Amino acid sequence: MILAAGRGERMRPLTDRMPKPLLPVAGKPLIVWHLERLARAGFRGIVINHAYLGDQIEALLGTGAAWGLSIRYSAEPQGALETAGGIANALPLLGEDPFLVVNGDIYCDWDFSRARLGNALAHLVLVDNPTHHPNGDFTLVDGKVGAGETARLTFSGIGIYHPALFAGIPRGQPAKLAPLLRETIDAGLINGEHHAGRWVDVGTPERLAVLDAELRDAC
Repeated sequence: MILAAGRGERMRPLTDRMPKPLLPVAGKPLIVWHLERLARAGFRGIVINHAYLGDQIEALLGTGAAWGLSIRYSAEPQGALETAGGIANALPLLGEDPFLVVNGDIYCDWDFSRARLGNALAHLVLVDNPTHHPNGDFTLVDGKVGAGETARLTFSGIGIYHPALFAGIPRGQPAKLAPLLRETIDAGLINGEHHAGRWVDVGTPERLAVLDAELRDAC
């Protein structure tokens, strides 16, 4: 599942007429970088949620056949349902097996073929803290994600989840992901890993421009 329902307030005015996942990076929409890498990793079924200007996402990506994928869409009301609410709303499309979730507004070179859940309700990919988020989110000790106050890492926006994690959220009800993760961490049911490669939270026009220049230089 690719999360693409956010309004992108910090990216305005770029997002006034275009949803953030469609903003171009090195000649193609940000979300297409995800689709290409997911296809190369062997994924075929993709669910994309959307709200703000979601018709543009559907019009551009269509069925996903251009990438050898099958894309289905989970439309949300304007204002969206927050992350956990959006995932819970899409569960009928995601099925009963564990699934990968990727934020649509990041760039990351983590290998999607590594996606495994193991004996947990969630597996989170954590990265080094960026300058705009110096205190991080979670700790990681021997593969277990914790909520300690020191040596924190940042949640990348990439996770593998069991559907049972979202079973208590009614469909169509907004719900944030962070409180749900912290509750599950306290129960010792979240594993994780540290990705030391490239990761960018494409949250501002400035970070978008830096990533665009970097990927153009790499082409």
